[in-house]
Amino acid sequence: MAIDNNRLLKAAIAVAQRARDEGNHPFGAVLASVDGEILLDAGNTVITDRDATGHAETNLVRLASHTYVDDVLADCTLYSSAEPCAMCAGAIYWSGIGRVVYALSELDLLDLTGADAENPTMTLGVRDVLAAGQRAITVEGPFELAGATAVHDGFWNPARNTKTADQRGG
Repeated sequence: MAIDNNRLLKAAIAVAQRARDEGNHPFGAVLASVDGEILLDAGNTVITDRDATGHAETNLVRLASHTYVDDVLADCTLYSSAEPCAMCAGAIYWSGIGRVVYALSELDLLDLTGADAENPTMTLGVRDVLAAGQRAITVEGPFELAGATAVHDGFWNPARNTKTADQRGG
């Protein structure tokens, strides 16, 4: 059975929209079984949890690690609305999840966010981080999906950044 990557990436983008609607940065991730069934999802919680590590992928890895044994995770795929950052790539590596698929690239995200202080984007791609490990993890992306950029429309701009440091978690 062929897995529909677009369907699962759209599910991750829907989680990103939910995160945005809840007052967080617009990032989402889903964990899918080897058969393409969505097992878990998680959105970004950096703002509402006041936790700089509350990225969607890291939140999903925490949940997945508590829920599934290593053998199951090895056969799972993490679908992300955007390319996992270096921190999230490390979390994915340590979790044992066997495959990563993402929509928006880190460089395209940088084009959207610019110099926004809430997203100081690193230009260290997920493939580079995972290649440094001793275990191979399959990475696929970026996938061109209109929703991957649309969820960020109007979010990253100077007018939005009028919150105080306390409101931003800083």
